[in-house]
Amino acid sequence: MQAIETTDAPASIGPFSQGIIDGDRIFVSGQGPVDPETGEVIDGGIREQTDRTMENIAAVLEAGGASLDDLVKTTVFVQDMADYTEINEVYATHVTEPYPARSAVQVVDLPVDIGVEIEAVATLGGD
Repeated sequence: MQAIETTDAPASIGPFSQGIIDGDRIFVSGQGPVDPETGEVIDGGIREQTDRTMENIAAVLEAGGASLDDLVKTTVFVQDMADYTEINEVYATHVTEPYPARSAVQVVDLPVDIGVEIEAVATLGGD
């Protein structure tokens, strides 16, 4: 295993890596709408939060030698399922067909005050 570390995505807030390369897979820890330069949650609603979250996932993948096109599985954690449609609309602008497999789960709380967190798995050198 090899840890992925990049200043282009928020630093981890606990004892975990931003991402891990294991064989031909990259596992990206849950990312949220945090500005990597300031370490602060961005301003804006769920659309802006989802967009920043996907940009953070892309940054970790890029640091590991992959891109959003290499995603095979994501898990979306959302605090309010009423936001699901807007999250989907923004998410769809970041992924391409064949779309990654995905789960979406409503949660009571997240480690910081955000509306969405997404974790991801990608293939290295995927087609």
